[in-house]
Amino acid sequence: MPEIPLVPVHWRFPAYPASVRRARHAVTASLPRALRPQLGDDLCLLTSELVTNAIRHGTRREAGELIELVLWPADGHYWLAVSDPGTGRPVLTRPDADSESGRGLLLVDSLATAWTIRPRPTCGTSVIAGLSLRRGG
Repeated sequence: MPEIPLVPVHWRFPAYPASVRRARHAVTASLPRALRPQLGDDLCLLTSELVTNAIRHGTRREAGELIELVLWPADGHYWLAVSDPGTGRPVLTRPDADSESGRGLLLVDSLATAWTIRPRPTCGTSVIAGLSLRRGG
C-alpha cells in the first residue's frame, strides 16, 4: 500500500505588511517540531521574502485582495507556495551594491533547493520553493 501523504496546510492573509509576520508565525508553527532546528530559519526567511513580494507586487490592498500560502512535505522536501492574484511575473535580478531593493528572489534562489514560478489556473501567480530535508548532512 502506498504511503498516504500529509494534507497540505493552507492560509489566506490580507495584503497588508502585518501579514508578513503572521505568515512567518503560521508557517513556522506548522513545521513539525523535530524539523524546526533544521528548516525553521530558512523557511521563515523564504516566507518573509515571498509574502513581502506578493503583497508589494501582486496585490491591490484597496481591492481587498488576499495572498495564499500552502505548505506541504513531498519527495524529501518541504514545499512552500505563495500565491497572489497579480498578473505580473517575478523576475530574478542582480541589483548593484547601491540598490535598496531587488534582492528577494536572489535570497530565495540561494536558500531553496529548487524553486519556480507558475501561473495559477484561474488568475494570478504562484512562487513555489522547496527546502530539502537532507540539507547540511
